[in-house]
Amino acid sequence: MARRSLGLSLSLCLLLSVLLAVPAWAAPTLRVLAWPGYADADLIRQFEQRTGSRVELTVIGSDEALWQKIAQDRGRHFDVFAVNTAELQRYIAQGLATPIDPAALPQLARRLPRFRDLGAIPGLVHRGAVYGIPYTYAEMGLIYDRTQIKTPPRSIAALWDPHHRGKVLAYSGAVHNFSLAAQSLGRASPFRIAEADWPVLVDRLIALRRNVLTFYTQPEESVELFVRRKAVLMFANYGSQQVRLLREAGVDVGYAIPEEGALAWLDCWAITPGARDRTLAHAWIDYMLEPGPGQALVERQGLANTLTESPYQRAGDRLRWLEPVEDTERRTRYWRRIQSGDRATKVLAP
Repeated sequence: MARRSLGLSLSLCLLLSVLLAVPAWAAPTLRVLAWPGYADADLIRQFEQRTGSRVELTVIGSDEALWQKIAQDRGRHFDVFAVNTAELQRYIAQGLATPIDPAALPQLARRLPRFRDLGAIPGLVHRGAVYGIPYTYAEMGLIYDRTQIKTPPRSIAALWDPHHRGKVLAYSGAVHNFSLAAQSLGRASPFRIAEADWPVLVDRLIALRRNVLTFYTQPEESVELFVRRKAVLMFANYGSQQVRLLREAGVDVGYAIPEEGALAWLDCWAITPGARDRTLAHAWIDYMLEPGPGQALVERQGLANTLTESPYQRAGDRLRWLEPVEDTERRTRYWRRIQSGDRATKVLAP
């Protein structure tokens, strides 16, 4: 009898421990894949408290890392992810993003007018279905030292101005630089290079190479070079983030959107085909469109949100959202040869 009582007591204790553990693991879990600063800890806590869920955040640092995370298991380990409109196209093509229901996102009605019409933004709508919801963006404008340049530069062509030779900083990116060259020559689309235009654009970028002080890759690096090398003009691949960093460093800089329109990346929230709780995934996207997360982007990251106008833009400034280009590999191959100092004939060689 004592043994039966002891066994019963142990069974009850085991059952009680299991029951007490249930709330910890039974809460729905949302698996989020995003860039640094897109979902800070305090924002996550607020969402968890509101929905009774738990958020697992994975931070990525490159488009390549994002693709690998989603593609390796067709999104089974994530529910929502942040991706720019140009990259989104290959996720849709490979079935790695699923349609989003705009009706489940009441915060969409509060967007700035240019972000409400999702069909007007290249890459968000495919065969009538919405695959991406705009969240944050940055335009790639021109940063200039106001102590050395008194009049804001009006055109992308300023990067080639011989008066600035040896004082220009440019971004070391093949895709964007060919797009810039195409814009500077008035081509209709910077994302689709015609076969006859390759020699012309290669010559244009060789001229840019000769005009620049050096090339950078990261925003912090660009600030250090701008200050230390006393640059006067920079193509701002990271846009307002770099403006903020330079001003925090005590540099008197201005920021201009060129008349040709600034290339601009637009990051969106998307849902994977492996999403376990689509209702919770939609709730996350709608929450991230609220004023709180939006203001955090502005104040903490120096990025723009889709709810309020950017302080770095003027009425009439044109943005050209990034689109997939005709041949990324070709642009990269040519750009590497240009940077290494090759002549045009060698750059264009097979």
